[in-house]
Amino acid sequence: MNHDLSTYRYLVVAEGQFGPLTSKTATSAVRFIPDRVLAVLDSTRAGRTVQDVLGFGGDVPVVATVGEGLPLEPTALLIGIAPQGGGLPDAFRPMLREAIAAGLHIVSGLHVHLGDDPELARLAAERGVRIHDLRKPPADLPVSQGRARLVDAYSVLTVGTDCNIGKMTAGLRIRDALTAAGTRVGFAATGQTGILIEGWGIAVDAVVADFIGGAAERLVLQAAEGSDVVLVEGQGSLVHPGYSGVTLGLLHGSMPDAMILCHQPTRACPYGAGNAYHWMPLPSVEEMIRICEGAIAPLRPSKVIGISLVTFDMDEAAARDEIARIADVTGLPVTDPVRFGAEPLAEAIRRGAEAKRACRASA
Repeated sequence: MNHDLSTYRYLVVAEGQFGPLTSKTATSAVRFIPDRVLAVLDSTRAGRTVQDVLGFGGDVPVVATVGEGLPLEPTALLIGIAPQGGGLPDAFRPMLREAIAAGLHIVSGLHVHLGDDPELARLAAERGVRIHDLRKPPADLPVSQGRARLVDAYSVLTVGTDCNIGKMTAGLRIRDALTAAGTRVGFAATGQTGILIEGWGIAVDAVVADFIGGAAERLVLQAAEGSDVVLVEGQGSLVHPGYSGVTLGLLHGSMPDAMILCHQPTRACPYGAGNAYHWMPLPSVEEMIRICEGAIAPLRPSKVIGISLVTFDMDEAAARDEIARIADVTGLPVTDPVRFGAEPLAEAIRRGAEAKRACRASA
């Protein structure tokens, strides 16, 4: 599904939740489309800058109201949070009304489709603005048939020991590193934030369960056109009590040649639901590699070929020590692609792509 978003300039709403883990969409917009983020709305942090809150992003202001953001001339209001359950927070509705009245388009990644909300749809129609529901899937999705395994491009899926652990960020950082080296890369966006950044994709966690694999298959086939490498944005985790279903459907539908495993060394239990999963310890990197490779093994051979770490909450010495430790234990390239660069992972993917091309040429 394509979305005409490339020209929008955003006022991003993250009321009461602006932060690196609590406003994933807002944070990713600041990181990956910074020239289009004019301000972030969070009255609890108003007067600060994005740099103050996130540690990156420069002097983009944090404002308290829609009215404070309007002089910056945004063309759209972006909902910058993705709460569990995906509902519209009550506090956001007056902001949406005010934004629509000011002529701003609305871009939302919530599970609730704002375009189907009678009040908001009526107001948008009256004002002549559009509501983009990024999580609204196409209606014609098939059941997957394993066709993704046949593409000529080398396909790589980011997987994780948990949800909200940098799978999209790792994929985009790797994409940038590969592109800079001249590799033609297709990025298959599978979540609302990836769709926002890329302008196309399907939010697979909003797809009826039987068709998650079909959605993933369609994305890989489309991304593979004219590409040497396809990077598939991962979702959830095979061991997450709440989100494993979408993860397995995505894995089996995308049929990747290889996987990049994402992990946060300091995280002890699955993320989300107000620490409701405190009872479950996360598996080690080594155990998670076995789980991911075992889950795809009946369909095709696919190996984890690199590890992406999230180390923003560790000092540099501790982060480098952990990278070295995991590299020693697994024998794989390891990096934090935000902090130290994605080149080791990009190089592993280039080698895999070259090996696939050579194998096909000799067949």
